[in-house]
Amino acid sequence: MDPGPARPAVEPVPAATVVPLRDGPKGLEVLMLRKNSRLAFGGMWVFPGGRVDPADLAGVDDGPGTAELGAARRAAVREAAEEAGVVLEPSALVTFSHWTPPPQAPRRFVTWFFLAPLRDAVDVVIDGGEIHDHAWIRPVDALARRDVGEVELAPPTWMTLWRLAGARDVDAALGAARSREPERFETRIVADGGVLVATWLGDASYGDGDLARPGGRRRLVMAPDGWRCELSG
Repeated sequence: MDPGPARPAVEPVPAATVVPLRDGPKGLEVLMLRKNSRLAFGGMWVFPGGRVDPADLAGVDDGPGTAELGAARRAAVREAAEEAGVVLEPSALVTFSHWTPPPQAPRRFVTWFFLAPLRDAVDVVIDGGEIHDHAWIRPVDALARRDVGEVELAPPTWMTLWRLAGARDVDAALGAARSREPERFETRIVADGGVLVATWLGDASYGDGDLARPGGRRRLVMAPDGWRCELSG
């Protein structure tokens, strides 16, 4: 696994993602969608989301935060309806995290992630075009399926699932998100032999890519035998 030669930086595109949550028989579940293999993030399992459209920039802010967050909320709500037939209220979304891809990524979606509680049963409706499948799944089960090769996940999706895996139910997940500032990830990718490592500000290697440098750890090691998050310091 080699990140390949450096590419010119790509202009970032504002985007939004929403993680629908429900309480299942064995605990917290999230709604995931499988993308058409011919589209961006093709074949991966993702949460509903997409770029912020011009129409999302209009109107008043539907929740706490800046105009940017208001536009992202409206985009997240629109994408949930378009991709899964799920109707959400912008004011019900809880800000969770913010992701900035590496400068040389082929597509750079600078994305706000939100949590959205679903208290009542909903019928998920996918179009069979952009989205080919869907599933309600416990975060811990989604992570386990990735490690045995059953599903493919992008690092932001994996980290979101990893963060949610410890929540016993919807209220616990929302309470944890509300109790802290949204976590920010500006990713840098480093190759460690045949393994790619995503690093973020706070990791000792973030400045120069020296993964062996002593100090704090804030990284995702994408090893063939299983991904693992390292957080310390």
